Amino acid sequence: MQLASRFAPRSPVLRSARPLVDDQIRRVAPSIFAEDKHGSRSERYCYIPTVAVLTELRKEGFQPFMVCQTRVRRDDRREYTKHMIRLRHASQINGREANEIILLNSHDGSSSYQMLAGMFRFACENGLVCGDTVADVRVPHKGDVAGHVIEGAYEVLEGFERAEASREAMQAVTLNEAEAEVFARSAIALKYDEADTAAPITERQVLQARRYDDNRSDLWSVFNRTQENLIKGGLHGRNRNGHRQKTRPVQGIDQNLRLNRALWLLADGLRQLKAA
Repeated sequence: MQLASRFAPRSPVLRSARPLVDDQIRRVAPSIFAEDKHGSRSERYCYIPTVAVLTELRKEGFQPFMVCQTRVRRDDRREYTKHMIRLRHASQINGREANEIILLNSHDGSSSYQMLAGMFRFACENGLVCGDTVADVRVPHKGDVAGHVIEGAYEVLEGFERAEASREAMQAVTLNEAEAEVFARSAIALKYDEADTAAPITERQVLQARRYDDNRSDLWSVFNRTQENLIKGGLHGRNRNGHRQKTRPVQGIDQNLRLNRALWLLADGLRQLKAA
């Protein structure tokens, strides 16, 4: 599971602790409200109105908390270019974790329509993207798109049940110190390619808890600590030349989702090995 197209690291983005209203969204991602496809598209290109999907998801109780739109060089594309929305269900806003729908679309051919499932953990305010256990729905801009879009939305909603089952199973698995370090070492390798960039940090740093409640030995806690430290960065280390450096956060949206997915699959794979 990954985004159907790439977002530049400095794409316009807005995050909020409260549901975003249309005026806020429009200022950052006006392409979400496009009323038709871009003039460069042919008659065979089917327009999928993002705002209509957003309206229907709001009726189902999902509210947008993050929006992003890619940067464009041509002003005539700004109202149609690719964009992303992350939505959470209102019933889970005050919970420890919340299910999220990640919605990607465009109206100029720069991406397909895509929906995938994720989780949002309020303790670290960092989205966890689920792996192959949940839905990844893509709909090309051609043919009978309306039916596929509706079916895709329900497929993602059903996928949350499988994601929650995986989370509960991870919480039931206990890792000893050696197992946790093996997991952290594998996770570091997902972010740092030794052939390109030597990892400036150690397994123990990645496993450090940023808050007391996360200092537990179950797989879910180990996964969350590792994920937060790798995604948020800010850890002090040394590069291959011995110079001090601080790890950078993963800011690119597609890079964030790719690493999130890989970490989820790593954790879920370890869960299955421990259960065997």
